[in-house]
Amino acid sequence: MITRRDFLKSVAVASAGLAMNPGEFVQAQTAKQHYKAGKVKIAYIGIGNRGQQIIEDFAKTDMVEVVALCDVDMGNKQTLPILNKYPNAKRYRDYRKMFDEIGNEFDAVAAAVPDFDHFPIAMLALSQGKHIYIEKPLCRTFNEGELLIQMAKKHPNLATQIGNQGHSEANYFQFKAWQDAGIIKDVTKVVAHMNNSRRWHNYDANIYRYPQADPMPKDMDWDTWLGAAQYHEYSEKYHQGNWRCWYDFGMGALGDWGAHLLDTAHEFLELGLPYEINMKYAKGHNDYFYPFSSTILFRFGARKEMPPVDVWWYDGLDNLPPLPEGFGGQEEAANVPTTNQGNTSNKTLAPGKIIYSKDLIFKGGSHGSTLSIIPEEKAREMANKLPEVPKSPSNHFENFLLACQGIEKTRSPFEICGVLCEVFCLGVIAQRLNTQLFFDPRTKQFTNNAFANSMLAGIPPRKGWEQFYKLQ
Repeated sequence: MITRRDFLKSVAVASAGLAMNPGEFVQAQTAKQHYKAGKVKIAYIGIGNRGQQIIEDFAKTDMVEVVALCDVDMGNKQTLPILNKYPNAKRYRDYRKMFDEIGNEFDAVAAAVPDFDHFPIAMLALSQGKHIYIEKPLCRTFNEGELLIQMAKKHPNLATQIGNQGHSEANYFQFKAWQDAGIIKDVTKVVAHMNNSRRWHNYDANIYRYPQADPMPKDMDWDTWLGAAQYHEYSEKYHQGNWRCWYDFGMGALGDWGAHLLDTAHEFLELGLPYEINMKYAKGHNDYFYPFSSTILFRFGARKEMPPVDVWWYDGLDNLPPLPEGFGGQEEAANVPTTNQGNTSNKTLAPGKIIYSKDLIFKGGSHGSTLSIIPEEKAREMANKLPEVPKSPSNHFENFLLACQGIEKTRSPFEICGVLCEVFCLGVIAQRLNTQLFFDPRTKQFTNNAFANSMLAGIPPRKGWEQFYKLQ
């Protein structure tokens, strides 16, 4: 019989030691299967569209007991599948009321809501002792990222996980194994590209005001949807995923796809925060929604014995990056969830990345897609030098639930992916101002632009929402 102590020891090897032998891995997997009968009592916030997808993924683990469902548009068609799936779960439109009334009935929260509402939900959950899974990006402003990282550190016994599935899939383990083996070393440049159509590509870049009001859906709690954001009249151009288009609500293509393209490079190369963010190209720049195309250069200094790294970001239909010789074709990333925010198309250049080191060039896709060495001749030459890559002991949802039970550590906690989100927040400021910015990672202030410094915190929260910025 496997004791809890033996189990924790074996899973610690699986989670922390990427270079375990096959016998140890099997032991850890067997132990996990013995213990995962326990259920985590969970409340879901945002149950339609992407919310439905993550709820279904959690259900596949057979490790959750669903206590409550919360959605500001409860009863609208996108919420019906989950309402029908869990007819006995308690229902709320306002998550604040849910916490107040039944906060003692659940242990964890999983939220799939617009980017700007991640912060108050995560702060409230942690302040009330709840484990929290929240979709990426973690936050919409740099200062919100700082507060959430600090909050997570104050509550080390609580599991935090950002919905960045690549951290529990093949690329995460491959990157670390190849780095440890000296295959990935002396990286000097990373290029990330996401060149598919976005919703705002159909908007008018000569915009001079926010959209006019549309009739309110009968089931909508618009005041709660707005959260801490300044008041806007309801518009269809904000709802059902359209919020990602607007600076006031979303993080654009960079915040949406950057986490799936740059996560492993940022973590394992220990990039931290950049010292320069330079908007090299902006098509359709305006004060309200994201550019049609953006090229952004992020410059990171030397770390330990690693050289400085330039990270280039390309988005937009007409804005493909230069490709190295021998790049070849590129397949679509596997296991990318469908979305109501515009799916990727089967293009010659799918969303992906190119990593340049002193001796080798790597290319990869999004999410958990593995890297390959280019050109093919070099890949064949290196084939017998590549180390064996461990398999993931748990998918992203199992990993969170096992962390709630104290069995594993989350692979995408606020302390790690929160810093990457802060990088995106700095990029968004450069997009909005359409300029070159210099940033001091030590003081966490811009050194050449007072307007940019004011944007680190963003517009103050609406009256009544200030309390979320003071929670402990």
